[in-house]
Amino acid sequence: QIQLVESGGGLVRAGDSLRLSCVGSKDTFRYFTMGWFRQTPGKEREFVAGISKNDGRTSYADSAKGRFTISRDNGKNTLYLQMDSLNVDDTAVYSCAASILIDIKMTLGEYSYWGQGTQVTVSS
Repeated sequence: QIQLVESGGGLVRAGDSLRLSCVGSKDTFRYFTMGWFRQTPGKEREFVAGISKNDGRTSYADSAKGRFTISRDNGKNTLYLQMDSLNVDDTAVYSCAASILIDIKMTLGEYSYWGQGTQVTVSS
C-alpha cells in the first residue's frame, strides 16, 4: 500500500505554466507505474499522462502531447507533471495514481492507489 499526496495546483492565466508534484509515502514508490488523471464536474476522470517504473517510458493523452511532461524522481518518491501553454480546457482536479502493472495503462481500473487531487484553474 502507498499513500499519495499531490501539490502544486492553483489559479493561473491561459498561456502560463504549472508544475504538479505527487509524493509517495514509501520507498516502494519506485515499484509502481504512475499516472496523472484529471476530472471536471459532470465528466468522467480522464487519463493525462503515465510513466513507467524505472526505464523512462511515457505515454500522453492527445490533449497533453507537446504541452505536458511527466517525470519522476524515485530517490525522492516524487512524480511530476510539468504543464505548459495551459488553456481554459485544462481546468480540472488533477490526481496522481499508482499501478502495480508494468505497462502504462490509460484506464482508471488499472490503478490501485490514488491521491486526493489538486485543483488547477486556468482563466482566459
